[in-house]
Amino acid sequence: MAVQEATAPTAGTRDRAPARPGRTSRRRRTLRALEPLVWLGPALALILAVVIWPVVEMIRTSLEEISSTGLTLGYAGGRNYTDLFAEEDLPGVLLRTLVWVVGVVAVTVVVSLALAQLLNSRFPGRRLVRWALIVPWAASVLMTALIWRWMLNNFYGVVNRVLMDAGLLDEPVNWLAHPGQAFAAMMAVAVFVSVPFTTFVVLAGLQTIPAEVYEAARVDGAGPLRCYGAITLPLLRPALLVAAIINVINVFNSFPIIWTMTRGGPGFATDTTTTFMYKLAFDNQAVGESAALAVVNFALILVLVLVYLRVVRMREEIR
Repeated sequence: MAVQEATAPTAGTRDRAPARPGRTSRRRRTLRALEPLVWLGPALALILAVVIWPVVEMIRTSLEEISSTGLTLGYAGGRNYTDLFAEEDLPGVLLRTLVWVVGVVAVTVVVSLALAQLLNSRFPGRRLVRWALIVPWAASVLMTALIWRWMLNNFYGVVNRVLMDAGLLDEPVNWLAHPGQAFAAMMAVAVFVSVPFTTFVVLAGLQTIPAEVYEAARVDGAGPLRCYGAITLPLLRPALLVAAIINVINVFNSFPIIWTMTRGGPGFATDTTTTFMYKLAFDNQAVGESAALAVVNFALILVLVLVYLRVVRMREEIR
């Protein structure tokens, strides 16, 4: 009887249900799966606040009728897009934007390839040249464009003075008064600003290429041009891809250079979609139409990037 009393379960023990191993392990797996959110949470919140929410607001604004004072008057549907595509200057603006992006990015990549190859070789003062190359990138884009506008001035600009002293000009030229010359000058400034970043990206890619690869190619009888075309450029493809995509986005959205040097003028002759969007919102007081152009601008950037990625992928598949 005593043994039975010692081994009999108590009332408290009888009431507690035994823990299920399956439920505990499932809970642990769930917690482990959610653990990365603790580290990714701040970044995701920042992306939602800085990227996703503005895009949603941009699309919503493009579908509303907004007064010149900023009051929402109601739902406009596709009227803002209809008014936008009815603008007489829009086709020219879109064409100039395409020329602006493709021209600046292409020239920037070509110049950066040459500069990166130079800075990758050893010569006296190489470190000083690398430091000097950072200056246009580190300086304010607004101040750089303002300095170039002063340099191109037809009365006191240093460009006219140098060209006249060299005998290349008989009289000063108002470079920013003619649309073609002004647009070419702005593209040159955009290349000047974009080259440092692209050069350092390409230089970083060059420094990851092992020297043994070039030595093996020279043993096989490959010359400098053959090594550059068969070794350097293919191994630089990841760096060039990153540099080109970032440049496409930056150049497409470039506002300070154009606005500081010409304000898109004369008229709309040197406008791109970014400055044209600004004029629609603040000069024409067409906020909804400007938001519609912002949506079109966003879509164009995505299309350009996707086309570029597709072309690069097709080249890789062919090879």
